[in-house]
Parts: sequence; C-alpha cells; structure tokens
Amino acid sequence: MDVTGFQTLISNITAEIAGATLDASLEAHLNADHGPGSHVYESLFAACQIGVREGWLCQREADGIRYGRVLKATDATNGFSVDVVDMANIVGPHHVHPNGEIDLIMPLTPGACFDSRPAGWCVFEPGSAHRPSVSQGRALVLYLLPQGAISFTPAVA
Repeated sequence: MDVTGFQTLISNITAEIAGATLDASLEAHLNADHGPGSHVYESLFAACQIGVREGWLCQREADGIRYGRVLKATDATNGFSVDVVDMANIVGPHHVHPNGEIDLIMPLTPGACFDSRPAGWCVFEPGSAHRPSVSQGRALVLYLLPQGAISFTPAVA
C-alpha cells in the first residue's frame, strides 16, 4: 500500500457518495453498506494502519494529535480532501465544516470512541462544528471534506 493505492481505495467510496447530501441518511447508508466488518471498512482501516506505520499518514503532530492531509480535493477524489488523525483520549481544536464532513472511525483500542461514537461512519452536515474528541483509548479517524473546506475557530462558549 502506498499513497496511489490509498487514493484508489478512497476514490471508490467518494465516487459512490459524490453529490450526496451530507446527513443522517448518508451516515446510515455508509454504516449499513461499508461499516465495520465490510470489505471497504477493513481495507481502509488496514491501509491507514500501514500509512501511519510507514510514515505517509499522520506526518505532523501538535498538542498530542498526529495528523495530516494525505490527498487534496481533486477530480481523482471526486472533490473530497482526505485527512487522517491519530488521537488518544484527547479533545482536538474547534472547527467548522462549511460543506460538511464525513468521518471513518477506526478504533485502535477496543471500545475507543470518536465524539462518543464507536467504530463506523459519522456524517456532519454543512455548517456544523465541534471539538473532535477520542475517548476510551486510541483511534484513527479518516476525514473526507467536500472541496477540502474546514475552518478552525475559537470554540464558542
């Protein structure tokens, strides 16, 4: 596995969801068809683990979070950028998803959760915001961002 192979895996899923509304219906579809135990989920999880181990994923680190954008939003990824983070029992920086965000949660510690959600897919609607958190251990989280749009902001009280 390398970045080119990873892009091929990603493009298979982004081709399927390109143009879909980012909402609970998309989340339900992704979890039903590509959730834990499925070929897509397990292939992406294995590829992310290889990428972290080989150093082409999560190349940066700040405040205890390893992260990195592995693919920019291009036609090859159907307009989605791809970031992967490696987090353990930590809360990340507040940000807004102008066009929404699709996350693939891959626990490295059994039972680890992302924003209180277990292994699987999580979809945030356009305009949503949060401080991403991983609890109960360590997890990799793959972020698909339409047009690569994300805005880091101070948390609103």
